[in-house]
Formats: sequence, structure tokens, C-alpha cells
Amino acid sequence: MAGLVLFAERVDWHSRSLLAAIKARGHTARVISLKACGFAVGETAHGLLLPGFADDLPDACFVRSVPAGTLEQVTARLGVLHALREMGVRVMNDARAIERCVDKSATTFLLARAGLPTPRTLVLEDRAAAQMIIDAAPGDSVLKPMFGAQGRGLMRLAPKARLPEAEEVGGVYYLQDFVSAPSGTGPSGTHEDFRVFVVGGRAEAAMARRGTSWITNIHQGATGLEVAAEGQLADLAVRAAAAVGASYAGVDLIADAEGRLTVLEVNSMPAWRGLHDATGRNMAEPLAAHLVAEPVAA
Repeated sequence: MAGLVLFAERVDWHSRSLLAAIKARGHTARVISLKACGFAVGETAHGLLLPGFADDLPDACFVRSVPAGTLEQVTARLGVLHALREMGVRVMNDARAIERCVDKSATTFLLARAGLPTPRTLVLEDRAAAQMIIDAAPGDSVLKPMFGAQGRGLMRLAPKARLPEAEEVGGVYYLQDFVSAPSGTGPSGTHEDFRVFVVGGRAEAAMARRGTSWITNIHQGATGLEVAAEGQLADLAVRAAAAVGASYAGVDLIADAEGRLTVLEVNSMPAWRGLHDATGRNMAEPLAAHLVAEPVAA
């Protein structure tokens, strides 16, 4: 292969793991920030500015992160990923999947459209209308930031609770029904959900995330425990990744009061350190194999 690209802002544990797994397969990857990329129409053969590539294109790209920035900056960075895909370069994940997953409302819509179980969701800008929904809700609701990650910014609201002002939520109210866990499951006082890591249409590993808070993100103090990546848990996760067009994804699911699994979110640039700690498996291995299009061992 002529060359691989790892789009990342820094060489952290995840990047080092992926670079090592790529090297073990006889390939090398160049770490590039999307901040350093751009368009060079009329200057390069392909019309892009990619440090170290001149008129050549990479064989494949892995997107570990898209740097935050202004609307204009993020649009330009995603535009580079769109352009690479249009020119036939394999991109994991491509800009379409990233955009669908970053926008939680688009994710929820696509999950429901694919026939996957997901909580009742309402997304609207009008605060008065959103307050009416909360006032009439049969149970608790969860208010999520549209572009949040790692469990930050979540609010659990009881019926008739007062909503924050529009400027506190970016002008959009994303509301979902709170999913109550099955009674009698897990240790007393704990909350549980599941993270499944999907690569190339296959559930590679899974963990239950347990914590004393209803926000069960590892970054919020929850503990990961290995569970089998099989059965309905795996099937729903694989279908959820496919629904948003993701080559790889971290899919979050939860069991409701009747024990039925429902899909909460799909993450298009998931970390896997917590999953590694829980399962002993480094997702860099199947990710590298999929990136260089090699078969993954069963």
C-alpha cells in the first residue's frame, strides 16, 4: 500500500495501539491533524492539501478525531473527508457517518427508520413547546446536548420540571424518555447499560457499564465488566452501526423495565481504553485489520 493516514490530534494510547497494529501487518501510517489539511484546487493533482502526500492520495484513512472549532473550520475539515471518499479513498469513518452520529437527532431518526428499538425522542427549538412535553410526560425525561459526549451535559428531568433557557442548550431541546432498568438486576443501587464495539459489521467485544449514577459512562466513574458480544445485544449493535453507515462504532444499549434491549446512541469515533480494561481485548487489532482490508480471525 502507498500509505495510510491516521487523522488524530495527538499520539495517545489509542493512536499508539493502532499504529502498532498497522505496523504488525506490514504497513505504516502517517499521523496528520485535519487542521493541517485543506483544499488546493488547481495546485495539486487531486485538489486537496494533505501534508506529506503532494499529488498522491493515501490508500486508506482512519479518523480518530475531528478537532473542534468554528462552524467554518469543522465544515472545512469534514469537507476534506467528504472529498477523500468521493475520490475513492477508504475512510473509517467517513464524513457522512460522523455527521450522522455527532447529531444525536439524526442518529435517533435513522435508528427508528431502520426498525431498531430506541426511546421516544422529541427535538425542537421552541422552549414553550418543549416545556409542555415535559409537563405532560408520563415519567422522567432526559435532556441531552445535541453534540455532547462522554456523558457530559445530561439532565434527568421529572415531569413538570423547569427546562433551562434556550441559550443553555444551544437553542435546541433534545428530549428522550428515561429508560428504567429491570427490577432486581445488578447490585442494589447500581445502574447498568452496555457498550458494544462493532468493526466491519461484526460485534468484536462488549461490556456492561455499572455505576451508582444513572449516567453510566466510564469517564463518569462507571466500571466496565465484560459480557458476551453475541445474541440480540450483538445483533442490535451491528444493525445500529449499519443504520448510520459506520465502518466501526461504539453502540450504547440499555435494557428497559421489561428487560427489552433498546439502542441509545451510536458513537462514530469511540474510545476503547475502558473496553480494553474490561475485556483484555485491544480494538486496535480488528480496526487495523479492517483498515488494510485483511480478514479478521474468528
